[in-house]
Amino acid sequence: MSTVSLDPRCWGPTAEQSFPVATEGTGVKLSKMNKDAQLRATINQKLIETGERERLKELLRAKLTECGWKDQLKAHCKDVIREKGLEHVTVDDLVAEITPKGRALVPDSVKKELLQRIRTFLSQHASL
Repeated sequence: MSTVSLDPRCWGPTAEQSFPVATEGTGVKLSKMNKDAQLRATINQKLIETGERERLKELLRAKLTECGWKDQLKAHCKDVIREKGLEHVTVDDLVAEITPKGRALVPDSVKKELLQRIRTFLSQHASL
């Protein structure tokens, strides 16, 4: 199974990236995964079509800047580069190093607000 790193410039993986590739013998799990993937793809498409995805991304950017998340992550990047040396750090290394901390630093209040916005969106578009 491949993992998807969270890049601050991107918001979430696509439905195809969210699920592991199924192998033989998975039977019922494969069916459930396909349904989940289809549902995620449908929701994502509706978010894009309505412009809600961009609004959520903008809200997230603003909230993360407001709470100091960007500054904390930037400082962490500088620390990693200082520790390892500029010549010994690739962008991929840096992303792998800061992603867990970046995720952990997102305040619960921001996560809850985004989740509530998504739930509201889904309730307004119940035909999904």
